[in-house]
Amino acid sequence: METIRNYLETMFAKLPNTLEVQKAKNELWQMMEDKYTELIREGRTENEAIGIVISEFGNLDELAEDLGIKNVVKYGSTLQTRMLSMDEVKTYLRDKTRSGYMIALGTFLCITSVCGFFGNGGWHLWWHRGKIGTMILFTFVAIAVGLFVFANVSMGKWYFLKNQVCSIDFATAEYVHNQRENFRITYSMMITIGVILCVICAMPVVVFDAIFSWGHGIGLTMMFVFIGIGVFLFVAAGNRNAGFKTILSLNKQDTMGGAFISSQKQVQYNNTSVAQFMSSYWTIVTCIYLCVSFVTYHWHTTWIIWVIAALLEKVIKNNFQNRE
Repeated sequence: METIRNYLETMFAKLPNTLEVQKAKNELWQMMEDKYTELIREGRTENEAIGIVISEFGNLDELAEDLGIKNVVKYGSTLQTRMLSMDEVKTYLRDKTRSGYMIALGTFLCITSVCGFFGNGGWHLWWHRGKIGTMILFTFVAIAVGLFVFANVSMGKWYFLKNQVCSIDFATAEYVHNQRENFRITYSMMITIGVILCVICAMPVVVFDAIFSWGHGIGLTMMFVFIGIGVFLFVAAGNRNAGFKTILSLNKQDTMGGAFISSQKQVQYNNTSVAQFMSSYWTIVTCIYLCVSFVTYHWHTTWIIWVIAALLEKVIKNNFQNRE
């Protein structure tokens, strides 16, 4: 029955999401289910029953008039789309996750690249002149740039998702939905740990200053490492979650395929400018957080930016969200 259900959902995927179409789909599903049950009672195997049901009810053009959606079928599914296969989607999610970790690692290296300028003890003169610090800085930044470039190039083959109309079938949407649900706890943990590390990042400076007279440099180094790990978790978790969102949003929202499962529904805004701004909202917030923190060096207080950003997002959604 799962095969028949998937086939039915794919048949209606491109049709508009209206009560008329929903009623027709439910009616056809009931017909398919009754026929399948009848065939099984007659002694047919499951594969035989599925094949007969699909051959008898699998042509929507022939059934449209009886279902009362002839005009909808004739004019509602003319848009040519590329149907992504399950294997393509799995490959995309794997590439997106890998590129996300590369970008996260590159960001971590950029943040911790300044740690070479904090030092103590016998290396004092070297640190003071900045030779070791400069060497570490340029090495970390060079590796980070390499990671950014490689991640961008490796995702280049998927740019067509933005420029070409694509869609996914019911089975694929369900698979991505389940993967996203399985990742939800991990995502929450990564974000929570990242926030905690950013909040307590100043503690090593205070602790090492209080315990050791020479501990200021080590404290500063640990502070940037804490921040780097926190941002690494933000970027890695965000990129993987963005991969799920990209796939689940391929089916147009006004079609039956855009409502296969609940997690396909995206927040819609009644203002185009607001929608464009919100599509990159948390990227902008991250940039503001890093810029303000690096300029002021008040890492122990700039974490409040995340709290303000979350409240601002809620206000924007309440005022500009399309609630139709």
